Amino acid sequence: MRVTEASRGTPVLPDNDPGPHTDRLQRQLGIWSAAAVLVGSTIGSGIFRVPSTVAEQVGTVGAMASLWIVGALIALFGALTLAELAALFPRSGGIYVFLREAYGPLPAFLFGWTELLVIRPSALGGIAMLFAEYVQTFAPLSDTGVKVIAAIAIVTLATANILSVRWGALVQNISTAAKVGALVGLAVAAFLFGSGAQGSFASPIEWSPTTWGGYGIALVAVMWAYDGWADLTFMAGEVKDPGRTMPRALLSGTLGIIVIYMIVNAAYMYVLSPAAMAGKPLIAADAARTVFGAAGASIVAAMVMLSAFGALNGSTMTGPRIFYAMAEDGLFFRPIAKVHPRFGTPFVAIALAATLGIGYVSIRSFEQLADAFILGIWPFYALAVGAVFLLRRTRPSLERPYRTWGYPLVPLVFLIASVAMLGNAVVESPGQTLFGFGVILAGIPAFFLWRAIQGGRTTA
Repeated sequence: MRVTEASRGTPVLPDNDPGPHTDRLQRQLGIWSAAAVLVGSTIGSGIFRVPSTVAEQVGTVGAMASLWIVGALIALFGALTLAELAALFPRSGGIYVFLREAYGPLPAFLFGWTELLVIRPSALGGIAMLFAEYVQTFAPLSDTGVKVIAAIAIVTLATANILSVRWGALVQNISTAAKVGALVGLAVAAFLFGSGAQGSFASPIEWSPTTWGGYGIALVAVMWAYDGWADLTFMAGEVKDPGRTMPRALLSGTLGIIVIYMIVNAAYMYVLSPAAMAGKPLIAADAARTVFGAAGASIVAAMVMLSAFGALNGSTMTGPRIFYAMAEDGLFFRPIAKVHPRFGTPFVAIALAATLGIGYVSIRSFEQLADAFILGIWPFYALAVGAVFLLRRTRPSLERPYRTWGYPLVPLVFLIASVAMLGNAVVESPGQTLFGFGVILAGIPAFFLWRAIQGGRTTA
């Protein structure tokens, strides 16, 4: 629980009072904009790229389908659980705040530390890279050219989100509606005009994957595609009537994503075999080409660019709020918490996130960025879900506008799945996984060094 400053004349805040994080950031987002942030942040790069990775890792139709179902359940169970915390602590920073309230400042700092060094730069870089790669459909680009386009996209959206929260929300609403319509339209067209003769359903369905280790690695990729269901919590301090809006937006948005992903994956598999999908990074364009020829591939490329652009905007809106909340607590440089006097946005935090994203674009590939993101954030998803158990025991008197449906089974299943996925990653990709854990653990001495430098002057 945050330490208050009653001894200096500042009123003591109730446990689930929004607190100072929301005093300088206005609550401007309603239910539709909040849901659009979630859906738009999630549907970006993954659904256009990950099915290829899944096909390559598991090799069979049944295993591919089951992965998307398992991923859907994990994402839904996570959203059902975090909805309780988002309604309980509707403050800017989301998971950072949940960890701070449940476990104290050190785990919260480690999340912010990992966001700073791995998670947010990887998210921005990965999405921007996909956007730039699809630009090649219309104009040939070198590897350097792809990275330059990715960097320009990051700068453009960072600037827009500094200038106006409402503008960012408008971009999110429009791009989300457009991408959902385009994705569903592509799927319907594939079923109506495509031929299933060469697709995944033309032969008897085999359910066993090529290897179960590969199944676990593919699940990491699938969770990249589903990731975004927690991003809305980072902006909880700017959502109107959060006790009602946050649970509704989290649940409706996640369910909508699941339905769309199931339809689109079925369409991919209807027109393409697993062998045709494996190792093909531009799989959406390949699927459209089988139905409409070259013109269809160009249309889909434009659709993917729009989708990635919207997801990049969503990540630019949400992630910097974590740095802002940390700085508000004194766990990061105070200037990062500055709010622009005219635009009312955390402009320094947004600029910092954009700078880091551009840095990662220059040195890493899409696959490296995606893997780094998932392996960096999932330990904290597990801790946040575990916080529901802890807070119900240690702070039962808190008013909970929403309680997790299916408790305790729903959060327990999520925790088991998280541990299993991370354990498999350690076995199958030990170097990269242990490096990610090493980055997290390196934050421990950084935390104590920071506290020593600050002389304990923090509110966390």
